[in-house]
Amino acid sequence: MASEVTDIARGDRTAFVVKWVASVIQILGYAGTAFGWTPWHLYLFVVGVLGWLVVGVLWNDRAIMLIHFVALGAMLAGMASQ
Repeated sequence: MASEVTDIARGDRTAFVVKWVASVIQILGYAGTAFGWTPWHLYLFVVGVLGWLVVGVLWNDRAIMLIHFVALGAMLAGMASQ
């Protein structure tokens, strides 16, 4: 029982760290778009979206996984067509 609680706490901490790091990286992506940091803003967005996809997996939240999987696919398709 105690190890279960420790595992849950560790998973919650991991999700907490990943979501905040991914959020900051995505904000940097928005700043990159505003200031013309081409193509770096795209790379920042990809990392941020991947981070949030990981959070969706950690939380077993299908809505978060779906939106970020679709966003990642669209971004990668757009980047490949350039």
